[in-house]
Amino acid sequence: MPDTGPAAADGAPTHLTEGLLGQIAEQLHRPVPAPYADALRTVPRHLFLPDRVWVRDGHGGYTPRDRRADPRGWLAAAYTDTPLVTRFRTAADGTRLPSSSASMPSMVVRALELAALDDGMRVLEIGTGAGFNAALLCARLGADQVTTVELDPALYAQAGRNLTAAGFAPRRVLADGAAGWAAAAPYERILATCSVRAVPPAWPAQTAPDGRIITPWDSPWCCYGTLALTRRPDGTASGPFTAFGSYMVLRGQDTDVALDRDLLRPGRKPDETRTPLSPWAVAGGDLDAEFHLGLTVPGAWFSWDDSPEPDAVHTRLWIADTEGTSWASVDYDGLDAASFRVRQHGPRRLWHEIETAYTAWDRLGRPPIDHHSLTVTSCGASTITTSRARAAQDGGEQPGIDPP
Repeated sequence: MPDTGPAAADGAPTHLTEGLLGQIAEQLHRPVPAPYADALRTVPRHLFLPDRVWVRDGHGGYTPRDRRADPRGWLAAAYTDTPLVTRFRTAADGTRLPSSSASMPSMVVRALELAALDDGMRVLEIGTGAGFNAALLCARLGADQVTTVELDPALYAQAGRNLTAAGFAPRRVLADGAAGWAAAAPYERILATCSVRAVPPAWPAQTAPDGRIITPWDSPWCCYGTLALTRRPDGTASGPFTAFGSYMVLRGQDTDVALDRDLLRPGRKPDETRTPLSPWAVAGGDLDAEFHLGLTVPGAWFSWDDSPEPDAVHTRLWIADTEGTSWASVDYDGLDAASFRVRQHGPRRLWHEIETAYTAWDRLGRPPIDHHSLTVTSCGASTITTSRARAAQDGGEQPGIDPP
């Protein structure tokens, strides 16, 4: 194994590290591969966390863990296989949303495995964050092989302090990760710690032939999945999606459109129809369906509303596009689960697009996430391929499910 640098002055208690490795093994359903187990033993996770973090409370909210007020609880959270929110932002509608987090360690290991790292590889990391993943890369490959890019000046500075405390010194760059870092290219591997809705052209351009790009994936409809591209000699890159990973979006690719502010304006009379397709079929938690819709209905996003007064319906699914031009709603009246009222407004008929994409997915045998792949050209254009999951049944199934 390459030289990992000096040992950290504030190493983690052995029982916490081994406990974390056990939790990761449970998620992977197998032991953590030796190179990454060794890296996790070398890199104390708590050195890369702020004094206050937030953990999911199981009810859609977050509970703080404060190092000063509850040092044992904070340290236990640091060595639990769970994502930890480190920063929040306020959305256009006033909602408080996570804007920075420490990734779930088992997901970090899965991404490193997918990268198929080997000694001597040069790696570019997109999104230093707190520096934990960069430290793991240093522990695996040696610091001189690792370049890490961060856009946020405060995170860049904090990551520098964290990495120094842990004894690692990769090349650190304060820049926009969408542009990569051409000065040290080409790289055998590019690993993103944020999700993308489109692969920035700079990444394949800075990847060596046969090199890999590993990036979490996002669409406005479904933030889930990880893409593994292989760069071809002709400059194109292609590869499959894998069903793991949910990360915050690369800065500049996210959107902030408020339904009431940008779309539901007085005088905009919608067209009204009905549909047999249940809104829960397309937005009820079936990640395979939602992932496919996110790929094939670009720019569409949804929001549930269970109190849509004054319309006096039971539950409403709102759909809108990220351009702020079109919207649709699908209403369940609390009684009829075979037919739903649809309203649509704008140049796009978003519900019709969703119906068409869902029907196509259903006819393909409802292929899972790992039956989808992406090809990116040297000029940034992309092509999605979906392979059939199984032979479609005669006549197919009625596209729709009952409300929960």
